[in-house]
Amino acid sequence: MKHESPIKRRKSRQIHVGSVPVGGDAPIAVQSMTNTETCDVDATVAQIEALQQAGADIVRVSVPSMDAAEAFSKIRPRVSVPLVADIHFDYKIALKVAEYGVDCLRINPGNIGREDRVRAVIDAAKDRNIPIRIGVNAGSLEKDLQRKYGEPTPEALVESAMRHIDILDRHDFQDFKVSLKASEVFMTVAAYRQIASQIEQPLHLGITEAGGFRSGTVKSSIGLGMLLMDGIGDTIRVSLAADPVQEVKVGYDILKSLRLRARGINFVACPSCSRQNFDVIQTMNDLEARLEDVNTSMDVAIIGCIVNGPGEAKEADLGLTGGSPRNLLYIDGKPNQKLDNENLVDSLERLIREAVELRKEREAAVIARTHD
Repeated sequence: MKHESPIKRRKSRQIHVGSVPVGGDAPIAVQSMTNTETCDVDATVAQIEALQQAGADIVRVSVPSMDAAEAFSKIRPRVSVPLVADIHFDYKIALKVAEYGVDCLRINPGNIGREDRVRAVIDAAKDRNIPIRIGVNAGSLEKDLQRKYGEPTPEALVESAMRHIDILDRHDFQDFKVSLKASEVFMTVAAYRQIASQIEQPLHLGITEAGGFRSGTVKSSIGLGMLLMDGIGDTIRVSLAADPVQEVKVGYDILKSLRLRARGINFVACPSCSRQNFDVIQTMNDLEARLEDVNTSMDVAIIGCIVNGPGEAKEADLGLTGGSPRNLLYIDGKPNQKLDNENLVDSLERLIREAVELRKEREAAVIARTHD
């Protein structure tokens, strides 16, 4: 659990979305998108803050109109997380949000219109050091590509992306990232694998319109996992028909499982069986709910019996092994104390929080020594 990830990431050009580096050797960023009405400033700000609290590094906001652009001007100063504006067709909206302090523009240069309009947007991005995200989607491919390929294909997605990239290249603009999303896992994976070897810019991963919370999580985990295992991907968004906060949590769980990011408690828990000496499932549900606020990285094992319990507990920062008549708690791989089933969750929460605070103190002491 404490080993480095064996994944060798694709080398990419680094850009900055606000204060967040994307690409190069930067950690893979987790993104989500608001689903509030952008013109409802208070509701949008509240959702952005909830996403940031959940761990979102970057938040995207749809800006479909000038009224939404004006609302964005009020939203921007009220939040600290970098914001991406999602814009289609109307170049004037892009110019407005650039003026209002947007951190990234999600546009497709090809649907902005005339060359002078594209140039105006690129010039504004250059002047303010704003990167651009080219976002290709299987559901909105250009009509001529639909005719050429007959249906969305990986090759069609890549050709669409390269058209937009060529426009930016003509204007000597290189600070961009690219996404090629489809709701079909194989198509998405193949498209990203193709373009990964053709450009140096960072790639934003996602399975678009993945579905509801359960099915979308499974589909996204498979598709994003395949690409991340290949070393492909510099920022991710898990697209779920669910509370956007869940997108962030699932995204972090995917990265944690591949040892690419560490945030919060990494629980190891058995599925439980008749050997269990306490209610593993209820204990886990309670602990996850109570410890959602913990951001410090820590491995915690909750195992119901002595078959696999000691082995898992010894590998965790803190581990519980079910035992009769009392359960055995390990800290840093060594037996520490025994816990009764009565008030078990309360005791575990207290001990985990104590361990978290101790880790924070140790990390703060290390940082202080390095600055002496």
